Amino acid sequence: MLFSGLWRVGGSNTPSRGGNDSTVNAMLFKNLRDDIEATRARDPAARSRLEVVFCYPGFQALLFYRMGNWLWRHRRYFLGRFVSHLGRVLTAIDIHPGATIGKRLFIDHGIGVVIGETAEIGDDCTIYQGVTLGGTRPTANQAGHKRHPTIGNNVIISSNAQVLGPFTVGEGATIGAAAVVLREVPAGAIMVGNPARQITRRAAGEAKPAFTPYGVSGEDIPDPIARALSGLLDEVSTLRARVNELEQGKAAAEPAAMPLGETQATGTRRGCQA
Repeated sequence: MLFSGLWRVGGSNTPSRGGNDSTVNAMLFKNLRDDIEATRARDPAARSRLEVVFCYPGFQALLFYRMGNWLWRHRRYFLGRFVSHLGRVLTAIDIHPGATIGKRLFIDHGIGVVIGETAEIGDDCTIYQGVTLGGTRPTANQAGHKRHPTIGNNVIISSNAQVLGPFTVGEGATIGAAAVVLREVPAGAIMVGNPARQITRRAAGEAKPAFTPYGVSGEDIPDPIARALSGLLDEVSTLRARVNELEQGKAAAEPAAMPLGETQATGTRRGCQA
């Protein structure tokens, strides 16, 4: 059922017969077609749909995920995990079949990507190699509880970033390379470092920015540490100028000192009078 759509990639989308099977098949085919087009839109190296299907492990991992997820949702847990395991062996991308993934996810290169069971990913997201959407405190009594992050729409998670815990990464956010995110991320924020800290944020109401590979644009990204040091230097300069002003004012208020010779003569005269 699921593979039948692959032979029609780029062809007509004619609904098949068969009630529920027809509906499921059409939905799965549409998701696969959207995944292919998302890959071509965000990777200029993808020259054809056929190349995406057979040569892109990110797309292939999503294919295995959607099969495993269908089995998982129909309570075929072992089969779902087995299909997921096959996908991991063939693509080096580990997606738990219980995860929730939206439309048009693009996993670029993909080696070492891990997506946990209770992770949720919105539409039009991009994930690069080495990313982990993981859980914290992985104990047996956490089974069935939310342990992994929820990723909003249009989020970019760059290489080797680790997003760990049951919090939300807001819509349009960017996670920098090798960042370790341990708490909620506001919409439109850019997070860098370990632990990750916010360095800037898209203004409310600002139009959605164009897709930028690895979340890196042509503009310089401000360094929060350098920015803090610059603020301290500015404050020191201001305080130094203020101290100079106070010293000059104090010097102007003091009486002018007498010449040394006049002081000695005045002292001698006073001694004689005594």
